[in-house]
Amino acid sequence: MTIFQAVAILLVLAGLASYLNYRYLGLPSTIGLMVIALVLSLTTVLLGKLGVPGVRLAADLVASIDFSETLLHGMLAFLLFAGALHVNFNDLRSQLLPVAVLSTVGVALATALIGVAFWATAGALGVEMPLIYGLLFGALISPTDPVAVLGVLKNAGAVKSLETKIAGESLFNDGIGVVVFLTLLGIATGAGDPVPGSVAVFLLKEVLGGAVLGGIGGYAVYRMLRTVDNYPVEILLTLALAAGTYSLGEYLHVSAPIAVVAAGLVTGNHGREFGMSEKTRNHLDAFWELTDEFMNAVLFILIGVELLVIRTTPRNLLIGAAAVVIVLAARFISVAVPVSLMRYWRKFSHGAVPILTWAGLRGGISIGLALSLPLSPQRDLLIGATYMVVVFSVLVQGMTLSRVIGHYRRRDT
Repeated sequence: MTIFQAVAILLVLAGLASYLNYRYLGLPSTIGLMVIALVLSLTTVLLGKLGVPGVRLAADLVASIDFSETLLHGMLAFLLFAGALHVNFNDLRSQLLPVAVLSTVGVALATALIGVAFWATAGALGVEMPLIYGLLFGALISPTDPVAVLGVLKNAGAVKSLETKIAGESLFNDGIGVVVFLTLLGIATGAGDPVPGSVAVFLLKEVLGGAVLGGIGGYAVYRMLRTVDNYPVEILLTLALAAGTYSLGEYLHVSAPIAVVAAGLVTGNHGREFGMSEKTRNHLDAFWELTDEFMNAVLFILIGVELLVIRTTPRNLLIGAAAVVIVLAARFISVAVPVSLMRYWRKFSHGAVPILTWAGLRGGISIGLALSLPLSPQRDLLIGATYMVVVFSVLVQGMTLSRVIGHYRRRDT
């Protein structure tokens, strides 16, 4: 099967699923598409058990798509840029401390808590594995997914300050999480230096290097935007900025996700205000909104159909179910501890901790990282557990987040 044929099938599925969701289900786009794709995958699996011909072809199609490569080295650049483009920098600056703490200290704390608890749980259920693989699972599952979070947050009804915290954290902790994951993966495979000083320097280089690269790229494009007033050219420049910044970040070995988020923030604020006409702003918003919706549709269809190629066992399913509880508990602690400390010098809205906990959705990035793991006895277990956590977070947490937010808003009135 050619690349074009594979893309055509995904587009057909995404188009049909979008129509069915809009016409009959009425769920938020990301959730509805994932539900339909999961139902399709489960039906295909059952048909395969009944010996229906052609099911193997569907599984082979899904297996031929490199999910990790497609997302982490392709789609993610445009998804993150589209998300950052509509974040108000002044709102973000007012919440800079909570966002910075939650996306760094919070991710590190959650990684440690999840890693140790997952390792201990697996051992108690008879699956022996090195602690470093438990920590790897903690690293890939700790960051909230900006694509899933921003997709659900649009109509959740959170107060502005809390919405900014959730959106900002999801945009930045993704880059931090990927860096932590790569660091631990290098140690697990013997390619990295486990000395704390070397790890700290690596993290600093990735994070700061990505932020500086994105800022420079965004400013350079802003200067170009000021010299033209032609919306096709200006939209093409933003496309080039997203793709070029991400690719250059990977080439220079700095955090490409943080680089593209920084570039998106500069373009969405400074570039929009001082470098674009009203006509260009309207076209730019429409273009990137469509790009975001289109890529979200394909991504969540991919997540759903990935079920066809995930291998698991009853014991691994039990560990995966335990992982859902572990991740939620660790998320609560990693939010509650820094928020409790920060309350001494800044105000948080009522219900901030439970809302931030429940808003910690995981998505395609976690699955992409899990699928990028090299072959090992632990790989199938980690992939299966990741998939279960992602499905639970998107379907259960995503579908009930607005109710949780509404519950605490009613208590404030």
